[in-house]
Amino acid sequence: MAFINPSRILKLRRRALDLFNRYSAPRWLVLAADLTLVFLAFVAAYLLRFNFSIPGEWLEVFMWQGLIATAVYAIFCLIFRSYSGLLRHTTLTDITLVFIVTSCSALILVLFSFFGKRMHLGDLLVIPHSIILIHYVVVSIVIFAGRIIIKMIFLFATRTSISKKRVLIYGAGELGFVVKRVIMSDPRYGFLVSGFIDDDKGKQGKKINGIVVYGPSALSAAFIEKNRIESLVFAIKALSVDKKSSIIREAVHLGLEVLDTPEVDKWVSGQLRLPQLRRVDLEDLLGRDPIKLNINLIKKGLSDKTIMITGAAGSIGSEIARQLTSFHCERVILVDQAETPLFFLQNELKEKFLDIRFRILPADVTNKARMEQIFEEHRPHIVFHAAAYKHVSLMEENPHEAIRVNVGGTRTVTELSVRYGVEKFVMISTDKSVNPSSVMGASKRLCEHVVQSVAQEGGHNTQFIITRFGNVIGSNGSVIPIFARQIESGGPVTVTHPEVYRYFMTIPEACQLVLEAGFMGQGGEIYVFDMGQQVKIADLAKAMIKLSGFIPDKDIRIEYIGLRPGEKLYEELVTDHEKTLPTHHEKIRKALVEEINGELVLEKIDNLLRDLYSLSNMEVVHLMKELIPEYHTTNGTFKFNQKAI
Repeated sequence: MAFINPSRILKLRRRALDLFNRYSAPRWLVLAADLTLVFLAFVAAYLLRFNFSIPGEWLEVFMWQGLIATAVYAIFCLIFRSYSGLLRHTTLTDITLVFIVTSCSALILVLFSFFGKRMHLGDLLVIPHSIILIHYVVVSIVIFAGRIIIKMIFLFATRTSISKKRVLIYGAGELGFVVKRVIMSDPRYGFLVSGFIDDDKGKQGKKINGIVVYGPSALSAAFIEKNRIESLVFAIKALSVDKKSSIIREAVHLGLEVLDTPEVDKWVSGQLRLPQLRRVDLEDLLGRDPIKLNINLIKKGLSDKTIMITGAAGSIGSEIARQLTSFHCERVILVDQAETPLFFLQNELKEKFLDIRFRILPADVTNKARMEQIFEEHRPHIVFHAAAYKHVSLMEENPHEAIRVNVGGTRTVTELSVRYGVEKFVMISTDKSVNPSSVMGASKRLCEHVVQSVAQEGGHNTQFIITRFGNVIGSNGSVIPIFARQIESGGPVTVTHPEVYRYFMTIPEACQLVLEAGFMGQGGEIYVFDMGQQVKIADLAKAMIKLSGFIPDKDIRIEYIGLRPGEKLYEELVTDHEKTLPTHHEKIRKALVEEINGELVLEKIDNLLRDLYSLSNMEVVHLMKELIPEYHTTNGTFKFNQKAI
């Protein structure tokens, strides 16, 4: 039949949907419409009560009584805000609010009538109980029906033949219900909630608004394929880090897009919006538990102290600066030679941390005169030494600069720390210094030797601490930002080798442990951080592609380019000759390192620094090899020439 032609129905749906997308009734208009209906319903109640023939004695007062009834309803509407919900998304909560408003208003009108008659307050307040009852029933039905009709029209408009992305919501509690409501609220995003997942067996098998609650077993290939599920949304906060990361890994393995719900305090004006649902990131996937810090120990160590951070504009240095804002430091001196990143850090700190006294000082840690000027002027109590060149392939081609900046900078800052009575010196090292295969790793091992050697010297009270850890997620120039840019540009994602493994830790996590370790030691210790399990870089690339909503080697290709000079297949946190001992912190261990002849080491390093630019690349690398016997370069050019020397 012509009137049920599918194309005509589709056209009606599109017109209705266009209307909903274009317009949303303001709250004042909903309130005005409700009160208009209240008044008209009162008039209808009078007409029904008197069989459409209102007696003459009531004609003079019923209009005024209608206005009084409307005023009473208006007060309760404003109190309970029954007009504030979106009509197209009317829920049981909205209907309940309307019921409360109509019931309270009817009760007040009955009380007005009762006391008006008893106290002879006039005919205006004495409304017949039958009219109040009729009005209560009529106005409730009309307002209920109006909201439900609008919702039904909206559902009709959004139930189009357009393919929707089917999602599962993990969490069938109150937050899950809010997320479901938000997801279903805007058809432009094309989501359809196909089910909830919840660990509570009491909820499993039941329905929420007609949507089934499943158990965790629903995250299976068979279920996902059968129900054509494309996304999983986390709507639960009471979930351990390990369990959440396990669920994320399973969902990613199944090819699902995984979204997370932000904390309530981040909702816009207290309301969750669909665009706020974010894709889970790599930190969620790795699933590392929050760090538990000995706040009292750190606070005692930092209180009223002047802190210097070298390499302050880098990933680690800048995060240490941010961490220090939680403690009452006298001053924080931020030293770096990178002008632009230092400028951006200055603006960030000024904007976010107005009460902290920061000093931004552009300086090169290898410039002894400039650094002495800084030490002389500011007299730091604690130094966090994070300044270093860190890019393996770049340093492999420029060994002179690796020695000048990393080793020379460390030599300068340690010497000045002793001279100016620094209480504690904390150096940031790397897992690449262990059994180094690169110039950068070998230079950092030499930095450790410098710190150990200076710590052995007598005649000073400076406590020298070394912290050693692996890659940090999101640091400047690290593999993760590179992968992210490659994915954003459509690939390929370049991985050096299919069997490369690396440790990973978040930047805040690493810096928190640096602070903890810094006030744990008494001097001369090397602290090794628990980095968890090593991550296969190829798997990391695949996971990042999947988290971005693509299919590896289909949407975005992974390309293996081979190990670069200086790179290893896997990293180590201790050498073959080192052992570790536990500390009071479960994620920090103390390395038992080999004894070194500090005086001889410093003499050889000083000679290397003095003659540095009179040496060739091969000679620099050869001298590094003499100082660090476990250094085995993977740079073919260096290996060939070392045999010839």
